[in-house]
Amino acid sequence: MISSKRSPKSSPKKVEAAATNLEAAFVKEDFQTGQKTAKKAAEILVSKNLGFIIPTARQKQNLLVAFAKRGKVVYGRAFDIVKLSSPIRLNDLSDVEANLSKIVIFEIKSTKKVLKPNFSTFFFSLTGAEVLVAQSLKSQFKFALVNTTTKGHLELDLSEIFARAKGIYSGWSIML
Repeated sequence: MISSKRSPKSSPKKVEAAATNLEAAFVKEDFQTGQKTAKKAAEILVSKNLGFIIPTARQKQNLLVAFAKRGKVVYGRAFDIVKLSSPIRLNDLSDVEANLSKIVIFEIKSTKKVLKPNFSTFFFSLTGAEVLVAQSLKSQFKFALVNTTTKGHLELDLSEIFARAKGIYSGWSIML
């Protein structure tokens, strides 16, 4: 007689749980890899001596306040790095306010894949916050596309990204 009982090791709930754990491990690894790539990309930009600075939490707060006082919407998580066209004391709110026109904030989009120098075929996502900040700040917000393998980078504003886009795919990110 053949038994129709399943062994405990192959029960659907255990298989589903194992698959969920495996998926979570891949997502966590991918997220951590992405964080490492973004951090490396920021360091590459700073090392080029083009005026890029990785702002501290206090400096980010000063930037948020200075832009808000001018009626500009900025979300702290919508940017990673700033570029200064002249020396500015970012720890001093009054200096930030007085020199705000000399500051461009950047969101970094990085990859370790080898791409063409013009970043054609680079596939990345934009968050709603990034798009809103880009629309609010206009020329004072750009995206830095950084290749951490070749150390190449490209600076584009939102309109330049949309002009070059070969496809735009919407999606939803949900946190429960």
